[in-house]
Amino acid sequence: MVDPFEKALRQVAGADTLSPADRYQEFFVEVQMKRIFEDSKTFADCAPKRYPEQILDAYRSQRARSDFDLAAFVHEHFSVFEFEPREFVADPDNSLEEHIDRLWPVLTRSPTEHPSRSSLLPLPYEYVVPGGRFTELYYWDSYFTMLGLDESGQCELMQAMADNFAYLIDTYGHVPNGNRSYYLSRSQPPVFALMTDLFEEHGIRRASDYLPQLRKEHAFWMDGADVLRPGEGHRRCVCMADGVVLNRYWDDRDTPRDESYWEDVETAARSGRPPHHVYLDLRAGAESGWDFSSRWLDDPTDLSTIRTTRLLPVDLNAFLYKLEQQIARLSEIKGDDESAVQFRERAERRREGIDRYLWNEEVGAYFDYDWQRDVQRENLTAATVVPLFVHLATTEQASKVERIVRERLLAPGGLSTTEISGSGEQWDRPNGWAPLQWMGIRGLQQYGHHDLAIEIEKRWLMIVSELFERESKLVEKYVLRPTTEHAGGGEYPLQDGFGWTNGVTRKLLQEDPKHEAHRCRAGRCRVGT
Repeated sequence: MVDPFEKALRQVAGADTLSPADRYQEFFVEVQMKRIFEDSKTFADCAPKRYPEQILDAYRSQRARSDFDLAAFVHEHFSVFEFEPREFVADPDNSLEEHIDRLWPVLTRSPTEHPSRSSLLPLPYEYVVPGGRFTELYYWDSYFTMLGLDESGQCELMQAMADNFAYLIDTYGHVPNGNRSYYLSRSQPPVFALMTDLFEEHGIRRASDYLPQLRKEHAFWMDGADVLRPGEGHRRCVCMADGVVLNRYWDDRDTPRDESYWEDVETAARSGRPPHHVYLDLRAGAESGWDFSSRWLDDPTDLSTIRTTRLLPVDLNAFLYKLEQQIARLSEIKGDDESAVQFRERAERRREGIDRYLWNEEVGAYFDYDWQRDVQRENLTAATVVPLFVHLATTEQASKVERIVRERLLAPGGLSTTEISGSGEQWDRPNGWAPLQWMGIRGLQQYGHHDLAIEIEKRWLMIVSELFERESKLVEKYVLRPTTEHAGGGEYPLQDGFGWTNGVTRKLLQEDPKHEAHRCRAGRCRVGT
């Protein structure tokens, strides 16, 4: 019997699992450090016109010439990667829902369009990209995108993406950050368990069909946990003084990121620390999905003080609790009672560890924990809602989180990411992000805090609608206050498209059919008039 993935991949360009930095070595470094392209990601995504080995040989034989032109050489041997452009013009007669529904084909990619020998990793089926400079599938983005795909009736596309994620886990042992070779050394927040619930809820696939992949993903995140002694860390696991194992974000490499090479070198040069320590923390911050935030920094205004690997994050451990609970539930369905008991016990130990190290009873919120300094962090972030989202918190804890979110994180446009402004990082105030709105809204609803959930929803839809009316588009992040300025910060310009904003907004519009956002039209109508 032919493996269905193998059959689907016959028409797709093969994988080059070496990252561009490894493949092109000193040539890659020179291109990035001389800023041949303004955005470091551009060269990492370029498609070679010849075999990479031939290009590297040609570079080495020509670079010493007095008339050697590096930029010309790059453009001679590479093409800037882009999928076939899909024409799209916002229709001023379309509602926001209709606009989003029309965007899905624009953001959908086919693996048969992959160039050969590039950094793109093959997938068996179609997938949705975020948009803008992000021309590949991203892990945690896709869960929030799927919320909208379902509302738009894109069941076949959801099924294709479900099987793509299963393929990635089967092939690489985890879901990479995205389907690029330079993302293989890290993942993103582990939300595949949440995806399987979505597949089952909407009749795409039974969640139990993916039990082998869920177990394999869990093994990836827990690698090395069984041999750790108190006070030790290995890869993504840390053993606390009392023997409880919690998790951190990590990356298996400690070099500059291919897609942000020059930027990482510059950051490390300012730090005063060994560069490879800074690179590792930057990469781990990228695995978190919050790249970047004062959340990970010793000095909230200085990215070079990043210490991601020293921190045990609230959201990561909450997602892993959900993963362990899901494995237990599905194992029981499959008749594997021994595994069901084992994973329930794992989940309970994790919940106890979260309560012990990440919950602050006095403040009434969850905080990250600095395991090397043995101290709980004090910077409140929107990650405090994730234990509610995965139904880990007690009723009393949820009530306290509701209170502190209302008092300290609620902004005119929705749920703030942190309380820090002026950091220059995009996962800080004043920016707001669709996934955090969804987890906050759904988490609060699950504990009966409907008033605050509805308030966040209304404020978020209003801020999205206002920009849609003004500029006829949806974007990756928003300034959470009435303004004509765009959200800023981070390593690249604001991107439009945008997968997870489309998904969350489409879902929320369906859940609130009376919101004024239903009345807005692209570029020609004012919400509330």
